[in-house]
Amino acid sequence: MRSSIEIYDLKTRSSRIVWQSEALFEAPNWSPKGNWLMLNSEGRMYRLPVDGRMAPERIDTGFAIQCNNDHGIAPDGRFIAVSDKSEFGKSAIYILPVAGGVPTLVTRDLPSYWHGWSPDGAHFAYCGIRNDVFDIYTIRTDGTDERRLTQGEGRNDGPDYSADGRWIYFNSSRSGRMQIWRVPADGGEAERITDSPYGDWFPHPSPDGRKVVFLSYDGDVFDHPRDLDVRIRMMDPDGANVETLFELFGGQGTMNSPNWAPDGSAFAYVRYAPVQP
Repeated sequence: MRSSIEIYDLKTRSSRIVWQSEALFEAPNWSPKGNWLMLNSEGRMYRLPVDGRMAPERIDTGFAIQCNNDHGIAPDGRFIAVSDKSEFGKSAIYILPVAGGVPTLVTRDLPSYWHGWSPDGAHFAYCGIRNDVFDIYTIRTDGTDERRLTQGEGRNDGPDYSADGRWIYFNSSRSGRMQIWRVPADGGEAERITDSPYGDWFPHPSPDGRKVVFLSYDGDVFDHPRDLDVRIRMMDPDGANVETLFELFGGQGTMNSPNWAPDGSAFAYVRYAPVQP
């Protein structure tokens, strides 16, 4: 199986397989009610029951049929956000009903890659690339009040909100290799969180505010490629008590988007098998 969609339970410190597929599935988001996961595969969006009793069901995303792995579900469960390049040839962020429907454009400056939904449901956090500069932005879900939170200090990517909405965690290469940083959601000075020998990506704060889970490449890997040996690590919000939970074959697609269970007891991810020649 190419893709193994799995859930890691913090209490038992063990994983279980939800679904396996020969297709490439990526970036599971956990629904607010806790009963299904949303993933992308080959440009389309799918929902998958967490009990694994049914195959993934495709979500109608209208014209948006080139969705990437930067997507998520609103805190109230009514809408989903997707990043898709069908309309403009570059990734744009859209919002649409959770049951499916016609996407509404949120970001007009492109490319833009969705990464986080504020706890109150009013804002997105995303990575915008402007003149080849990767920075962290926020915007209201109606497309107004865009704010730039970083200013080209290296490559800035992978933003996600803390549970209280005060902070946006992200990864940045400003210190050399990718590390985890955070910046006030209303703007301000960024604070470094990890100081590790690895390339740290995609920080996701837990809904209970207690932990941050993230993915770490070997230190000589710059971007976030797929199909490498990586590790899933976890830490306190201030960077203390960092631990490696497990290692796996993955990378790109494993946990690009918010992936926690709504009660903070577990998180979802994708483990991959090597492509057979």
